[in-house]
Amino acid sequence: MSTQAETSTEWAATGRRGATFGWSLGMVLRHWHECVEEVLHHIPHGSRGYHLLSVVVHEEVPTQAVLAGRLVIDRSVLTYVIDDLEAASLIERRRDPRDRRAHRIVATEQGRQALLDAERQVGHAQDQVLRGLPAQQRAAFCATVEQAAEAIMMTAPDTDPCAAVDGVLAQPESR
Repeated sequence: MSTQAETSTEWAATGRRGATFGWSLGMVLRHWHECVEEVLHHIPHGSRGYHLLSVVVHEEVPTQAVLAGRLVIDRSVLTYVIDDLEAASLIERRRDPRDRRAHRIVATEQGRQALLDAERQVGHAQDQVLRGLPAQQRAAFCATVEQAAEAIMMTAPDTDPCAAVDGVLAQPESR
């Protein structure tokens, strides 16, 4: 019985190129998620908290409902993420001056700094995930994947990226 590392080495040595698109995406996603969660341990809810903080800092999101839709997070789950980010002083809820029934989520200065640090760490982790590609291919791959994701959001806005990650992580070890 061979170990997982031996199997991977044997597979790589054969030069076999029969991997499917889905398997390939799953491998990249799984490795990205593992590396990124490790560097985001200081942000509540890891990559989910990071993505929420990123949207709050970089985009104009008028309400929590719109934020939930943008992130494709169930509104009840979003509340817990917001609560924990707020408890960590990374964001705050503010009444919308145009609609006092609505709250806007705003990053604090501490949250902006935490995001800046996290973006740097995530960038480094992403470089490690894609280290097998030359820099130009890395940039092209990232740009292409971002374009594809935006196109999916436009045509299938209910697609849940968290469910995709959970699905990949729930699969038996394939590495």
